[in-house]
Amino acid sequence: MGPIGIMCVQRTLNNGRQSGFYTGIGAALSDLFYCLLAGLGVSFVTDFIESNVNLMQVLGSVILIVYSIYMIIHDPIKKHIDNDDNGDNLRRDVITGFFLTLSNPMIVFLILPLFARFSFPLATHRFYHYITGYIFIVAGALLWWYVITFAVDKVRARFNINSMRAINRVMGVLLFILSLYGLVNGAISYLTQLHLI
Repeated sequence: MGPIGIMCVQRTLNNGRQSGFYTGIGAALSDLFYCLLAGLGVSFVTDFIESNVNLMQVLGSVILIVYSIYMIIHDPIKKHIDNDDNGDNLRRDVITGFFLTLSNPMIVFLILPLFARFSFPLATHRFYHYITGYIFIVAGALLWWYVITFAVDKVRARFNINSMRAINRVMGVLLFILSLYGLVNGAISYLTQLHLI
């Protein structure tokens, strides 16, 4: 459960299961994007990611810090007066889930060893092997987010207004700490890479 997991849980608690699951869909699409890059061997993109991993971590951490502050100060109980923009909110959930997961290029360095471990893809594989593999990668990610949002939604009704506010603030603080760690770690690595420290 990294920062995107915390965001998914928080949105499920505050806005309902659909909001949390759509955030997970965005994250799964971002995972698929990185898997495609790794699997298809798009060397110029993976080279760009490898050479800019620290900068991307810094930028992603800054975005997450801003979001965590929003979580801490925002009242999760305040409902939207106009519920007609639900489709816009779900699109927002997918987009933010996608880009916040995309801002963590370390995923590539998790995917590459997994691909090597399971010998995927191989030169002997045909196109339908690739398609099947990628379908199962997305299906596994979606199943993960489905289970998480299902479990959180089941306990959601047990919280009162004060506990919802407290949970929102605790999750915001956790996300802030994780993001601050990522920011400091990324900044130190980036400055070291530039030989400034």
